[in-house]
Amino acid sequence: MAVVEVKLPHHQYEVRIEPGALRSLGGWVRDVAPHAQAALLGDANVMQPHGEAACQSLIEAGYQLTQHAVPPGEDHKTLDQMRGLYDVLLDNRLERRSPVIVLGGGVVGDTVGFVAASYLRGVPFIQCPTTLLAMVDASVGGKVGVNVPQGKNLIGAFWQPHLVVIDTDTLKTLPPRELRCGLAECLKHGIIRDGELFEWIDANLDRINALEPDALVELVRRNVQIKANVVMADEREAGERAHLNFGHTFAHAIEATSGYGVYHHGEAVSLGMVAAMKLAVDTQRVEASLLDQTVQLLDRIGLPTKADSLVATEQLMQSMRMDKKVADGRVRLILPDRMGAVSIVNDTPDEAIEAAWESLRG
Repeated sequence: MAVVEVKLPHHQYEVRIEPGALRSLGGWVRDVAPHAQAALLGDANVMQPHGEAACQSLIEAGYQLTQHAVPPGEDHKTLDQMRGLYDVLLDNRLERRSPVIVLGGGVVGDTVGFVAASYLRGVPFIQCPTTLLAMVDASVGGKVGVNVPQGKNLIGAFWQPHLVVIDTDTLKTLPPRELRCGLAECLKHGIIRDGELFEWIDANLDRINALEPDALVELVRRNVQIKANVVMADEREAGERAHLNFGHTFAHAIEATSGYGVYHHGEAVSLGMVAAMKLAVDTQRVEASLLDQTVQLLDRIGLPTKADSLVATEQLMQSMRMDKKVADGRVRLILPDRMGAVSIVNDTPDEAIEAAWESLRG
């Protein structure tokens, strides 16, 4: 088992990464959140293959367990969905010390996490991510929330988990498209912090695609450590944590304007990273070879580097201006300085951003 520790001034927790980890879930949860009751809220598509092991472990650990399947998909990451989950917890009389455990990907994790942050003003929260994207990104760091028509994740909170349990065996049932989406975030971590990780993914892509257990544990561990290091340095995104948004300001505009679900999040991030790289080349921050290197690996993975269904550029620009990272009315972007390093840029001319958008069109 690989373990990554997240230590914050007010809270600390472990991320435990192991094939078959869900079979140990109950005892681990009891170590950090002992109580008579617990709730397992899981993605409806995930509960069938993986919920049984999680439930059995929690019951064997002595929990009176409430189980509920949550509808999957970005179109269910809403305030209305939260109301239904509040009813589940209230109807079953979950108390303030009762842990709420989420099983599924980032969409369900964000939604249930926001429920945990706000139910009875906050209850213990356990993350059990089952997609690569959620394992390396959404499950660590405490960002929880939901979408509204005006944009993605505009309503939310910071609510750190008590524990993150990553069972890499769950990736065996993950559709190939979702595995590719998770790799987009892994490449992002390499670009912003660790050029050696970028090279390691390139060299080990066949092993990753073959779901070799050692390769998956190493991939997840390295990425979780990067995410944890950034979160420990800047929990509330006052500075350094914004680096994790590389490609995301473009990506969120793609998702919001195309309709959530047309592009999966990792696919939008792939396009967003290409746009950000192109912008960095055009503004002479990096050499064109860095863009070429990024596009080549994204192509090898099978992620999009061109988009055939973007709305008008002005509409995309308007969506970017709604992003929660806008400061003083200006779009704040994360742009590369070199492989493994990025900076926050607040003064990019609109014309340059528009050109980056245009470069994505097939």
